[in-house]
Amino acid sequence: MPSARLDNLPLEWIRAFEAAARSGSFTEAARETGLTQASTSQRIGQLEARLDTQLFLRGARGVTLTVAGETWLPYVSAALQSLRQSAEEVFGSHQRRITLTAGNSVIENWLMPRLAAAPVPPPFEFVFSTAVLAAGVGQQAGDADVRYGTGTWPQRRSARLFEEIMVPVAAPQLADTAGRWQDLPKIAVSGPRPGWQEWSRQTGDPATPVPHLRVDSLVHALAAARQGLGVVLASLPLCEGDMAAGRLARLGEDELRPATSWWLTSPHNALSSRQWDELCDVFCVL
Repeated sequence: MPSARLDNLPLEWIRAFEAAARSGSFTEAARETGLTQASTSQRIGQLEARLDTQLFLRGARGVTLTVAGETWLPYVSAALQSLRQSAEEVFGSHQRRITLTAGNSVIENWLMPRLAAAPVPPPFEFVFSTAVLAAGVGQQAGDADVRYGTGTWPQRRSARLFEEIMVPVAAPQLADTAGRWQDLPKIAVSGPRPGWQEWSRQTGDPATPVPHLRVDSLVHALAAARQGLGVVLASLPLCEGDMAAGRLARLGEDELRPATSWWLTSPHNALSSRQWDELCDVFCVL
């Protein structure tokens, strides 16, 4: 085959081939590329004619790749991905303002300290927005947000902020006056985090009756604990500042390490790869 026949293959033909090969359907490929099914079929036919090679076997229930099509697909997919990434890096990083949504406790005790400690500030302006837990963190609008879970959400990329380690903490003066910290009043935090029941199941400590105080944010629970109102099962990475300053003290050596944690997440198309990497460099323990 003369090599000139492979010069200047129209990109729309190649995109139609890749979409159809990935979905196994000319109809799905047409929907993805914004074409009609007839146009998609025509472009793939033109591509096959130019290559002088059949790429698909047409059937009543869809299409399947030929050996030649299967062999070529990884190269096409890699080339299109490289094209998308290069366009994103060159043209997709002009956004100068990034809205980051998170709960109060994460903003105050994790994001702000790490932003202040960053050796090189990210080259964009941050807008921090407080998540309203009653509305569901997943419903917050923004370029990125912090969610609690296992790190898997549809149509989003994610990076763990830190490994979750939960320990009981209280004001030092309260801890010093107690014979057994387990007998101190308990502070409960509403939300998706593990609580005192999970702690009891793991450690064998007596199950706590109704907590003396319940709040909807860890930042409020830590404030209550600093005032000597009780013991809170706190995220260790989020109370390190209070412990270092002597405002809170850890009680005992036991700890709870759930599979869930706090994750930085973003819709795939909200940020460029470079911006995402810069966010992760600042806020995530890699």
